[in-house]
Amino acid sequence: MASMTGFSRAEIGEGERRWSWEIRSVNGRNLDLRLRLPAGCEALEPQLRQAVPERCRRGNISVQLEAARQGQPQTRYRINRAALDQVIQAAKDLGMLVDAERPRLDGLLALPGVVERIDEEESEEARDARLALLLKGFGEALDGLVRMRAEEGARLARIALDQLQEIERLVGRARSLAAAQPEAQRARFRQQVGELLAQVPALSEDRLAQEFALLIAKSDVREELDRLTAHIEASRALVNAGGAIGRKLDFLCQELNREANTICSKSADLELTAVGLDMKAVVEQFREQVQNIE
Repeated sequence: MASMTGFSRAEIGEGERRWSWEIRSVNGRNLDLRLRLPAGCEALEPQLRQAVPERCRRGNISVQLEAARQGQPQTRYRINRAALDQVIQAAKDLGMLVDAERPRLDGLLALPGVVERIDEEESEEARDARLALLLKGFGEALDGLVRMRAEEGARLARIALDQLQEIERLVGRARSLAAAQPEAQRARFRQQVGELLAQVPALSEDRLAQEFALLIAKSDVREELDRLTAHIEASRALVNAGGAIGRKLDFLCQELNREANTICSKSADLELTAVGLDMKAVVEQFREQVQNIE
């Protein structure tokens, strides 16, 4: 079982050049992969998009590669004469329309496209070696992310099992209270019937028996408690089995919440209602943990 939350960083170097991979992951309904690669590394994208789904099933995952040089590299620049000529001509044309100072050289050189950096030419062999090295660094970063997601998943599993145990305890308490509920309802019903017969003595015993049976059926929560027990057992089995169980657990959370709501709505006993509300609170806490499970 893995969490969808994680972070990993890996650095790799070659001569004066160094690269840094960062991978961040948060929870999401599906797998959403976003890549930020520097110029010259676009060829890596297909392999990255193939590698991540093989290791991660769900989550919003962002991958970033940063490149840096060490030391003092000798960078060469050149003037783009065509761009410079266009800028100078545009300045002359504007000078005929408005009264303004002549453009300064530093201002012209600061305009985008006038000064171009000359990148070092890279041989095909050097390019392939660089990309292979970058893929190796990405593999290390991805291993770190998967490892962190697994560690976080183990922590979530312990929390989830504790919460399921608490829900199970509350179900047991609710079952004890529900077992005593029919007798309490019978006593209240007798009292209400006595008060009613004093006013309307013509009511038949059959009608009274039907009303009492209907009252008992409406407030019977044994089926809900049985389903809660089944959902708890299914959830516990999933957590213990591990794997990509997030979607299944999310469905079971909805069912647990549905049964707890029904118990609260059916209950005519304050103590049973309080137990149902406590159960809903723990189910919500369990659901919050499940949202982070892959």
